[in-house]
Amino acid sequence: MSPICRPSRSAAPARLFPVALLVLLAGCAQEGDFGRPKASAWNSLVETTGTLAAREREEPASDFPLTDDERTLRDRAWRFLMPSAGRDAFTDLLANLTRSRLLPPNWRSSDPAAYHDTLMDGAFRSPVSRYRRLSEDIGADARLIPQFAALAARVKEADALRLRSLPFVKALDDHDIRHAAMRVAENRCLIAWVRLETGLRSGRYRYALEHLLIEVPGPEAVTVERTLAALDGRRPILDPLVPPEAEARCGLVPEVEVAAASKPIVAKY
Repeated sequence: MSPICRPSRSAAPARLFPVALLVLLAGCAQEGDFGRPKASAWNSLVETTGTLAAREREEPASDFPLTDDERTLRDRAWRFLMPSAGRDAFTDLLANLTRSRLLPPNWRSSDPAAYHDTLMDGAFRSPVSRYRRLSEDIGADARLIPQFAALAARVKEADALRLRSLPFVKALDDHDIRHAAMRVAENRCLIAWVRLETGLRSGRYRYALEHLLIEVPGPEAVTVERTLAALDGRRPILDPLVPPEAEARCGLVPEVEVAAASKPIVAKY
């Protein structure tokens, strides 16, 4: 293994991986269809090095191979863990390094204005196109949540079988037991991360709609409001999959945050 792929406890900062590694991997992540990561040697390198980086930070990082469902779960998580704010190359790079665990997930701050700023950046002929883009992005998230939740439920059932089987396999050693537990923790934290990000994305969409309504008011806002309500109606599908405190226990947030119910943006008078 190349020295650059072997993180050193003395050389790695507590929260950020070496800058040289970030430069090496800049632009290496390749996107496939439907916003999923493309199967390629570069993406495999990113994933492998991310596992080593997570292990260096003493996060759960199993060396067991992924099941088909576990790999698909990671593919489908891609959309929710990448920025909803457009295709800025540097932002996408940092987000991909975070998604692939080269950077810890809690290093970046959530900017509620980021999506709106990108949505309104550049020239456009009609504000209707901005409302349409916002509605399409929200709708895509809403459609993908049930698919992700169904897959996550299958992974959770397989993890339960894995844990129930441990006492009955006589030839297991401490390494096997430890890495089985770490894989279960990895899966649960990934689900918790997606649950967290769906809430953050909803907040960014709501911010964008609120500001569009003030900047360029139009009847299209009612349709977007309904689409956003549909997204918020589907986000609770993820709640039974992991405990309420999972985001905090996985180090994604400093403490469990309870979001207040949002009032409708477009009111009828």
